[in-house]
Amino acid sequence: MAGSSNRAIYGAILANSAIAVSKFIAAFFTGSSAMFSEGIHSLVDVGNGLLLLIGVRNSKKPADDTHPFGYGNEIFFWSFVVALLIFALGGGIALYEGIKHLQHPQSLSHVGWNYLVLILAMIFEGAALRVALQQFNASRDSGPFFRALKDSKDSATVAVVIEDTAALIGLVIAFLAVLLGQLTGWPYFDGLGSVCIGVLLISVSMFFAIECKALLIGEGLLPTDVEKITSILEEEKHVLSFRRPLSLYFGPNQVLVNLDVKFINSLTAEDIEATVDIVESRIKSALPVVNRIYIEAETLRRRSITK
Repeated sequence: MAGSSNRAIYGAILANSAIAVSKFIAAFFTGSSAMFSEGIHSLVDVGNGLLLLIGVRNSKKPADDTHPFGYGNEIFFWSFVVALLIFALGGGIALYEGIKHLQHPQSLSHVGWNYLVLILAMIFEGAALRVALQQFNASRDSGPFFRALKDSKDSATVAVVIEDTAALIGLVIAFLAVLLGQLTGWPYFDGLGSVCIGVLLISVSMFFAIECKALLIGEGLLPTDVEKITSILEEEKHVLSFRRPLSLYFGPNQVLVNLDVKFINSLTAEDIEATVDIVESRIKSALPVVNRIYIEAETLRRRSITK
């Protein structure tokens, strides 16, 4: 599904580019630390979108001698890089700016710029998030949203959903920081808002990095999907026994499944071949993400050893 992520990514890049420019203009006129942190956040999101596009493009490269299973994992790698950038640049700079303004607080001026930009940014971010959610919801089941987000292997779309959600929350924090600072006259609200945005981005990046790490080091099918495969094997009358199926993701929509199956002794080689075809067809029908299946037939192996 890597290719299907492009629409959400392009929408996020366009929205964040316009928002970043607006935020930096507002930060220049008002001196707001929270607004400057939000500008950095949007700028980082633009760069992250470009990196995700690189990952999506590279993941489509055909298999070759050095990568016989293709380049699907490219999108997982670049998604992990995006998680690190959110942590280091987005969260780190926001924390730095917040702490600096807490140590040396300054009263804001021309706060109308902040309100205007923040409201416009919320509209743009909301539109970008809507596109990303439509893309994400089109491929998930009817289970809980957070569970679907955690279980999804389409890391590019998940990255956009996470980024845009964090961006909207960050905008609300910045808006409240400016509003409370104006109403109370307490200059520390601006710095506190920037610190909260930094903590938010670091928390989001850690969650996303952990999910990408699981895919990079070799994650298999979900237990519910493995159960579908075992059910197919159990229902096949020519299968005597089998070991637990092994699986591995080589991309958002590329899964390898290895099966060690023992067929009944009375089957001929032709019967076993026909049964293997049936099993493979049923597995791919039940799990479209499975595009490679290797079945080791215990009966055939023993016959070859005997010969």
